[in-house]
Amino acid sequence: MELVKGSPENQTERLEKEKRCYELLDRLSIDFWRVDHPDAHANTMEACHEIDRVLDAFVCKNLFLCNRSKTKFYLLVMPGEKVFKAKELSPQIGSSRLSFAKPEYMEEYLDITPGSVSILGLMNDHENMVQLLVDEDVFTGEFVGCHPCINTSSLKIRTKDMFEKIVPAMHHGITVVKLSGNES
Repeated sequence: MELVKGSPENQTERLEKEKRCYELLDRLSIDFWRVDHPDAHANTMEACHEIDRVLDAFVCKNLFLCNRSKTKFYLLVMPGEKVFKAKELSPQIGSSRLSFAKPEYMEEYLDITPGSVSILGLMNDHENMVQLLVDEDVFTGEFVGCHPCINTSSLKIRTKDMFEKIVPAMHHGITVVKLSGNES
């Protein structure tokens, strides 16, 4: 795996949703670095740790959640080492009975499949059906890592650019939450 700056030169074999990510970043003049890992899909935290070693970016866990009635959807971005506890998050966002949303909702709203969940998927949420939740600790790193809507590549983007330029350009707000991440 090699870290390279910017979009791939040859994008003929890339999926349209991945190409849209590069187009967005280029349109916004965002500096970013990319590592391609087609043989090491980043669908486990262990695989992500190896990729993040190359990226040298903040390791994030991206969880796609919904309320019990499946009328509100959330993308939670949190440090990879923290443990998710719905009972800790629910009162902060005023939504009880949080659970993981079904893959079909992820595909419908974010054009992403399981294992590829990414904050960049919000660019596909034109109806703003998904609320972005970010744990406060994510903002402590200089760089954040994410997928370009597919888990065969990973991107390194300045945290400031992600939350001050990219997220607003995708017409989404940010709700900052505080998660302890403790097991108990």
